[in-house]
Amino acid sequence: MTKNDERGLPDELITVRDWLRYAVTSMTRAKLVYGHGTTNAVDEAAFLVLATLDLPIDNIDPWLDARLTATERQAVAAIISKRIETRKPAAYLTNAAYIQGRRFYVDDRVIVPRSLIGELLAQDHLAAIVPDPMAINRVLDLCTGSGCLAILAAEAFPAAEIHACDISDDALAVADRNVRDYRLKARVRTFKTDLFDGLPSGAYDLIISNPPYVSAKAVEAFPPEYRAEPQIAHLGGADGLDLVRRILDSAGSRLTPNGTLIVEVGTGKRELEAARPDLPFLWLDTEDNEAEVFTLRAGDLKPSRSRKGKLTR
Repeated sequence: MTKNDERGLPDELITVRDWLRYAVTSMTRAKLVYGHGTTNAVDEAAFLVLATLDLPIDNIDPWLDARLTATERQAVAAIISKRIETRKPAAYLTNAAYIQGRRFYVDDRVIVPRSLIGELLAQDHLAAIVPDPMAINRVLDLCTGSGCLAILAAEAFPAAEIHACDISDDALAVADRNVRDYRLKARVRTFKTDLFDGLPSGAYDLIISNPPYVSAKAVEAFPPEYRAEPQIAHLGGADGLDLVRRILDSAGSRLTPNGTLIVEVGTGKRELEAARPDLPFLWLDTEDNEAEVFTLRAGDLKPSRSRKGKLTR
């Protein structure tokens, strides 16, 4: 029989290794769902343990045989229980999400950031699309959410002014906090807009966007972890592409002549190419994902006249 100490904790669980094993077993039995920075119980458990102990989250191995104090054991036990009982993403419980090692504050006012565009920005500053970072003077992060892409864009393009916009006041409050944390208020400005409606005048050298792109049917079937996020950050209409279509309709008029649009659409490639056969989508791949992010040049988005004389895009 397992003995408990005076705090009700199993006295066999002493080291980080013990608690990691316990967390993996407990979360697996609870049938939790992942996808908010981790993809499995082992990585999620490691993140929760390391974050709770204020240890670097990139490698648990050096700490596996470290013994926890009674207070630390209580804290780790509490966050494991909270993850199981609430089914909230781990990022909400720790108020931290990471993109390529960069930490961002998050809470349930915003979607947990996990954009592939963030990976592309952090890894090589979109070098294949933007060969000269210093040539970028103005960037727009459309549907900014937590502001993470705007901040990564500010790092990638050091000469650029960054505009970050969202329709949600709650999201903009989180974005503003992250901009302050990264000491970028002089370069990153936030705006409440409905896509392009409400932005300052002028064109952008680069527009990046990770808009809501989940279909209504998929949103209805969300597990609790995904339902914990703001629905407005996921729901993209019946087929998930409502906002993407609106972006394509308007982006051309907000880009400089040599400007570039980069948009994440998840698994919507086939539907999007079928809906817009007139556009030469170039799909960007990351290490683990293919054809979920497209790019178009400003010239690709200019209006053209059809054979019937009607203005089309």
